[in-house]
Amino acid sequence: MSYVPVSRRTLRRHRESERSTRRLVAALSAAAAAAWLLSVTLSTAVHVDTYVHHVAVVLHVLSMVVAFGAVVLMDWHGFLWLIGRRDLAETIRLDGAATPLIWGGLAGMLATGAFLNPHLSNPMTDLKLAAVLVLSLNGIMLIPLMRRLARLTPDASFRDLTAGQRVHLLLCLVISQLCWWTAIVIGFINAEF
Repeated sequence: MSYVPVSRRTLRRHRESERSTRRLVAALSAAAAAAWLLSVTLSTAVHVDTYVHHVAVVLHVLSMVVAFGAVVLMDWHGFLWLIGRRDLAETIRLDGAATPLIWGGLAGMLATGAFLNPHLSNPMTDLKLAAVLVLSLNGIMLIPLMRRLARLTPDASFRDLTAGQRVHLLLCLVISQLCWWTAIVIGFINAEF
């Protein structure tokens, strides 16, 4: 059961809402790409002493734990909703609580990443950095879907979504997990965060 406007006035507000959501997604995507690029660029220009580097590593790992923990919790809760073990209202409410942790952790990773002196000539480091960028953009691409889900009835199930919404949700879930695990594993293999 998807949101269907019932009057011309409601239809006009829905179209305006969809347009404002598209503008928001475009602006946030540009901001995320710019923040990522700034962090990577600064990491090549900023060289810090050992103490500052160690502090940056600790804060980077803490930011990663906060963001990844919130993502895993959201993905798990979303999976429970998908199989009918949780209500949509619970998932939407948890999303509202987890979102600041996810974005705050990601912002912390970008801020501290500028002080980590990554080896950009290493293809594994480049893959990890690309995974972080994809994670940011993937989270932004969930905004329109989450807004649509919030308009459904609180007890709506996964089967009530359109086929496109189901594919969108599952694709974002897979991308999220693949990118997080890629970034974490490469970070530990290369011993750089």
